Amino acid sequence: MLEIPTVRLDPAARLPEPARDGDAGLDLRSTVDVKVPARGGRKLVPTGIAVEIPAGRAGLVLPRSGLALRHGVTCLNAPGLIDSGYRGEVSVILVNHDPVADFEVHVGDRIAQLVVMTLDQAVLVDAAALSSSERGEGGFGHTGVR
Repeated sequence: MLEIPTVRLDPAARLPEPARDGDAGLDLRSTVDVKVPARGGRKLVPTGIAVEIPAGRAGLVLPRSGLALRHGVTCLNAPGLIDSGYRGEVSVILVNHDPVADFEVHVGDRIAQLVVMTLDQAVLVDAAALSSSERGEGGFGHTGVR
């Protein structure tokens, strides 16, 4: 089990935890009451915590599928990236795609998920050419599958 040092910056903050044993995502919760307006309204919602992601890992802030399905609410910059050197508050940019209904967030509501991933440090290097592949240069919509 990987232990992530976490500081509560707000007395209302709850430490992120999975909803069920074995879940990959740790639920992030709001520390404020806020209204996210319909038709693309967005708000930066604080979670009241700061985390120390270990070197060689990254934290990804991901949407909650239930909010997306039931309310049209998701994370605007999903996945949000928490680098290992970041020590500030974890906040979530929520966007409301519902055409009519504003979305009310209350203190303690689950608003997103945090997933901590191991990663390889990548370095891009100049190359004269790339190897061939079955896909080649086929991009968006290339397979024709709906």
